[in-house]
Amino acid sequence: MSDVNQKFADPDTQLGSGIPHFTVLLSSTPRGARLGRLLAADQLRSWRLPTDPATHIVAELAANAATHGRLPGRSFRLTLYVVGRTLRIEVTDTRGDRLPELQVPDSHAESGRGLLLVDALADRWDVAEGRYPRKTIWAELALPAPEPAPTGSGDTSD
Repeated sequence: MSDVNQKFADPDTQLGSGIPHFTVLLSSTPRGARLGRLLAADQLRSWRLPTDPATHIVAELAANAATHGRLPGRSFRLTLYVVGRTLRIEVTDTRGDRLPELQVPDSHAESGRGLLLVDALADRWDVAEGRYPRKTIWAELALPAPEPAPTGSGDTSD
């Protein structure tokens, strides 16, 4: 991670010890949204977790924050953390006055499907209103159980 991002990324202190977590402030721009997806993928790999579908969810939520949650000069925050076998993705922006709604877009529309994708990919998602003017859109994914460690017995009769 570059020195610039280390200033904002805090993988160790926000949620207490023992809970893997990552948070970063990103510019409310398409470039910031893209960087959020890339940083999320990198973080998930470092935790040895699958990147899909989590990176798709991050991409949609970050794009929404950069498009619909944008206020000039304000950033959005991406947070990832793991509790037990659940990955939680949170994107917080500064447009609490604009709450997202799940809608079916016109079949010819070129956009408007982001929350439909989040709804389809996540096990659960919702919006939490924060201290004005913030809101957080969160999504949770159940993580696969870890694969059992090899026994090393060499017995192939199973």
